[in-house]
Amino acid sequence: MRTTQILCGTAVLVGSLTAATIHASGGAQPSSGGALQGTLPASGAQANARLAASPRQAEWVTIRAGADSVRAWVVYPERRENAPVVVAVHDNRGMSNWIRAVADQLAADGFIAIAPDMLTMLAVPRLPDGESDPDGVRAVIGQVDQATRDRYIQAFGEWGTRLPGASARYGIVGFCWGGSTVFAHAVAAPASLGAVVVYYGGSPPPERLASVRAPILGLYGENDARVNRTVPPAEAALTAAGRTFEAHTFAGAGHGFTRSQEALDGANLEAVRQAWPLTVAWFRRHLGGESASNPTGY
Repeated sequence: MRTTQILCGTAVLVGSLTAATIHASGGAQPSSGGALQGTLPASGAQANARLAASPRQAEWVTIRAGADSVRAWVVYPERRENAPVVVAVHDNRGMSNWIRAVADQLAADGFIAIAPDMLTMLAVPRLPDGESDPDGVRAVIGQVDQATRDRYIQAFGEWGTRLPGASARYGIVGFCWGGSTVFAHAVAAPASLGAVVVYYGGSPPPERLASVRAPILGLYGENDARVNRTVPPAEAALTAAGRTFEAHTFAGAGHGFTRSQEALDGANLEAVRQAWPLTVAWFRRHLGGESASNPTGY
């Protein structure tokens, strides 16, 4: 593993990371479900083990996004064909080992996966295991406005599409705070954006949705009224405008079901089992990469 700094399109190796630095050791891992078998993203409790076991090439990169230098965790698939690019936006806990593990699963499914630290410029303290300090995140996350988020996402998405072996457009997936962020990014509608997947993120006001161009998949837990009440108005506005919006609500699941797969007596895990194949199929359909990934030593 390595870290790379990229300024104005030039990559510079800036340091090596040991396995102990990259893969913080975790405790006993839950045995339920298939997440550790590589078919689903890891839960928060499984993330460290998933990262430690991953065979995929991954690195930290830093790129310019306007005047800011923003870092991201990038994981590369092994495949013969050009790979679609997917930017994965973290939840309201900030940059985490969990979102890095989500990126790892996206790469396992054949995508170049980029997980940006949306709080890079705010210098959130890190805990010994690499997680963002919760108090630090809560203190600053409200300072990152949507225009800044859009700038970071587009910068990383378009950086990814310029990589050797990448496809021409990028997709985005976000969770909780990141879900609301990527839905709003669809409103910004950069031409290079090809597909959007929203996990339990609130929808923008219906009057702002006319500019949406990319197809949107929304994935929601049944027990999440605060978020779910924003979905019907958005669906009506997007349908009236002739846009593609597909929403799924999973019985018994709560907010944050992807990260909290062990909660709610199996309902959250079942939601992930249904939602993740929909996610992968959505990106393959709208970004390309319908065929399965093929090992090549990417």
